Amino acid sequence: MTSPVVVALVGNPNAGSTTLFNALTGAKEAVANYARVTTEIVSRDITHRGVSLRIVDVPGIYSVSSQSLEEQAGGTYLHETEPDLIVNVLDAGRLDRGLFLTTQLIELGLKRVTVLNMIDEVRRGGVRIDTGMLASALDSPVVETCGLKKAGVPELLDVIVDAVQSPATSSLTRLHYDAHLEDGIGRIVEHLNQLHPHELTPMRSRWLAIKLLEGDERVVRAESDHGPLLTLIQGESAALAHEHDEDPATMLAAGRFAFAHGLLREVRQRVGDPTAGFKLTGILDDVFLNRTLGLPLLLGILWVMFESTFSLGAVPTDWISALVDMVTEYATAALPEGMFKDLLINGVLAGVGGTIVFLPNIVILFFFMAVLSGTGYLARASFLMDRLMHHFGLHGTTLIPMVAGFGCNVPAVMATRIITNQRARLIAMLIAPFMNCSARLPVFILFAGAFFADIAGTVVFAMYMASIAAAMVSAVLLNRIIPGSGGDAFVMELPPYRLPTLHSILHHMWDSAQGFVVKVTGVILVGSVVIWFLQEFPRDIAYSQDFETAIAQVEAQPEGTGDQDALRTLKAAQAQEKLEKSYLGSFAITVAPVFEPLGFTWRDTAAILTGFVAKEVVVATYAVIYAQEEESEGLTELLSQQMTASTAVAFMIFTLLYAPCLSTIAIIGRESGSWGWAGFSVGYSMAFAWILALAASRIGNYLM
Repeated sequence: MTSPVVVALVGNPNAGSTTLFNALTGAKEAVANYARVTTEIVSRDITHRGVSLRIVDVPGIYSVSSQSLEEQAGGTYLHETEPDLIVNVLDAGRLDRGLFLTTQLIELGLKRVTVLNMIDEVRRGGVRIDTGMLASALDSPVVETCGLKKAGVPELLDVIVDAVQSPATSSLTRLHYDAHLEDGIGRIVEHLNQLHPHELTPMRSRWLAIKLLEGDERVVRAESDHGPLLTLIQGESAALAHEHDEDPATMLAAGRFAFAHGLLREVRQRVGDPTAGFKLTGILDDVFLNRTLGLPLLLGILWVMFESTFSLGAVPTDWISALVDMVTEYATAALPEGMFKDLLINGVLAGVGGTIVFLPNIVILFFFMAVLSGTGYLARASFLMDRLMHHFGLHGTTLIPMVAGFGCNVPAVMATRIITNQRARLIAMLIAPFMNCSARLPVFILFAGAFFADIAGTVVFAMYMASIAAAMVSAVLLNRIIPGSGGDAFVMELPPYRLPTLHSILHHMWDSAQGFVVKVTGVILVGSVVIWFLQEFPRDIAYSQDFETAIAQVEAQPEGTGDQDALRTLKAAQAQEKLEKSYLGSFAITVAPVFEPLGFTWRDTAAILTGFVAKEVVVATYAVIYAQEEESEGLTELLSQQMTASTAVAFMIFTLLYAPCLSTIAIIGRESGSWGWAGFSVGYSMAFAWILALAASRIGNYLM
């Protein structure tokens, strides 16, 4: 079996390579109208016209030689891997910037296909590009696409197959630099060919020479054993700097920009009003980035988002709840008494059913997130928050991983790669788990509905605002704890406003729904079964005979004469004793003194302990524990009977802030390069959550 042809999608951040990757392969990788969404190499195999292709989505880079953390994955891939074909994805509206990377890809000497993505925006802006002339100048086929609408994708696949099937030829395109620079490159090439006889093609040796003159750390490290070569490079660099008062890297960059500028003068033509495409963006930015109105508008938009998440989700949530009740009643009537029935009803259906009801709220939340990210507003929110975040020792770029945390804390931690300063990135990494991820949303909807039904949407909004506030306060504390210098200046690209397509919005909603259902049928299902086992066993311990005797006496009375309220009370007390003596109850009771000052019972402690695995399991734990209660009016009713409103607020705050889930802990360890920081994250968040929950409990007892 032949290996698939490797096709790498390479472009600047926010040029649309991931959108094209999804369109080409049918994948569902996250996309948004701001930079740095893709942070790792992703690949998928497809077949087109009988040719097996491995499409690789390379995280966005501005330069092959960039050493910035967020570009390391893409730069390292191009240095260490030689794909069979490079698909250079260019934002057709930003060719001035994108062609700088193209010039470096030309010097790699690999087969290329050039893609002008988002071509529809360029046409609307009154710009025409001569693709024939561009293809000739770049010595590669040029395809116009619109990744969001999948326009041009079939043609791109055909061009890719044609390119990989065509015989390899030496590229005719070559950037010509200053004569002194060319002489220096030539001498280094000659030395490289002597060091690696018969190993390097002319294009490859020239590329290596250019990288060495640029001071590319990867290439310099690879040649570090060759002292005479490094001495030659130092001499050439010194001579060029003396001759031109510029280092070779600056001269090379100037040559690339000159090539790109001259090329665009030939191939790009503006017709009509050249500013037409920018007028709407300017008008909207005058409103959304206004110093006075900008922040209140942001808060208003977020309030509408969370209020709608609760209010619009109420009806479908009731439908799903009714369906779960129907399935439970049917299973109760159809199955014979025994352990399997108990496991199915009080374990699986109680845990999974108690969590799946929140699916509509998750979908609605991600609908708003898809709209905000697709339009480009989230990038503006980062810019808007920059001044405020500076007061807390953070930069506006930190808002991107913080917003990503509203979906899941794992990609939020990975998104901190956009922060170049290592200390600032570490602080962002440690505060990212405080963001209210979708896994916590079911907990807040449950408690808000149980204790604050009239203002439930506002309470959920307040929890999201509290997560941001907690992250800010933690940033101040961590800036004092973690030694080092501050971050770099905030520079962020603001993409144009775009109207997201219905397909992209539905894709986000479907993806979020699918991810939630996978968790429900995976982690939560397993968690519910484990929790049921822990609260059901051991069964060979002695229980009080007083309950058995009293229950038997009531049940022995003639029909209609027994005290049914007393019978329910006795059975509830018996179930309580059983739970307290189970594995789950015994362990929770042992740990409970730590949480007693917060007003939590051992049942609340059990929910907290299981939430270490995944925060959705908190709801499942309550559902399984309270499934033992008979004649209940639902989980919200039982919760409202078991704790006060002030304790409920304290529990929500503790759930919001305490230890990250296992997946987030693992990713903090990997991204920080130290499991010590992962452990610090757990310890710090637990202490921070405990203190704030205690304060909330005390203040709540006074006010409520």
